[in-house]
Amino acid sequence: MYTSMLLFLNIGTPELMLIMLVVLLLFGGSKLPELARGLGKGMREFKDASEGVKREIHRNINAINDDLNVDLDSDTHSNTSKTTEPSAPESPVEEHTKNEHPAN
Repeated sequence: MYTSMLLFLNIGTPELMLIMLVVLLLFGGSKLPELARGLGKGMREFKDASEGVKREIHRNINAINDDLNVDLDSDTHSNTSKTTEPSAPESPVEEHTKNEHPAN
């Protein structure tokens, strides 16, 4: 996961080392574990929240698909009970040959 995020941000190894050095200089060695712990908790909460949103979206999509399938099934059953036999179509060729007068 971290590599995909770093690739997305286009951060290479030299840039990552520079960022870590700046953080170490700004916060010091004693606060660094506390800062990393807070960052980890924040990332975990964000991941849990995004997974919850994904689950909710998939649940809603599945509910809509189920409703559509039920509607289609009920329409199919109602349409099959009302069908009638199709009438034979009239052929325009037959009409034309019937109406023709024999040539003399």
